[in-house]
Amino acid sequence: MKNKTTVGKEVNLLKNYPKSKRNVSGRANSKTVQDCQIAQKFGKDFFDGSRRHGYGGFSYHPHFWGAVIPDFISHWDIQLSDSLLDIGCAKGFMLFDLLQVMPELNVFGIDISEYAINNAKEEVKEYCRVANAIDLPFEDKSVDIILSITTLHNLDEDEIKIAISEIERVKIRGSFITVDAYRDDYEKDLMESWNLTAKTVMHVDKWKEFFHDNGYTGDYYWFIP
Repeated sequence: MKNKTTVGKEVNLLKNYPKSKRNVSGRANSKTVQDCQIAQKFGKDFFDGSRRHGYGGFSYHPHFWGAVIPDFISHWDIQLSDSLLDIGCAKGFMLFDLLQVMPELNVFGIDISEYAINNAKEEVKEYCRVANAIDLPFEDKSVDIILSITTLHNLDEDEIKIAISEIERVKIRGSFITVDAYRDDYEKDLMESWNLTAKTVMHVDKWKEFFHDNGYTGDYYWFIP
């Protein structure tokens, strides 16, 4: 019997994030199992190594998150007294840009990557720590807003269930998740060609059902290359 969870909105809060020109076909033609194994370690090779293994250089640029932050703030009417957690914060770039607009906001970031946290932007390094989404180091109902951008799909389904329960446990009033997804066979093929790290990729309708069945009450959207 399914529970009576009311899932939040399907809303593209990243609509103003700059679109990158991804060479999906190029990666599809060259990607190997070894490339995926290297990427899934989320170390220097993934962030600042070859494009074959991830970002090909993960550096701060103000134009990436600067246009998105106002949408986050308005969506939840975030106040200076609020707190916000970024699950999968990497080097903390989004948190830095958020603090440029709301310097008194209480922010936190976690990432499974020791490399990313050790190389976080100096201005926000003190707010970031190594931790896993399946065991959030926060008390119950202790963070107002929780974001997880293109992170939870790197877990398997059972782990995502736990991560969702952790988000629900910790958050006070709002959350937003984006995950790798597809809406048709063409987008599925694109995702399979592009993906290096995701363990769980579903059709958008399957994701909605998954969120509902596992008690997620926040908002969500998709990453499709």
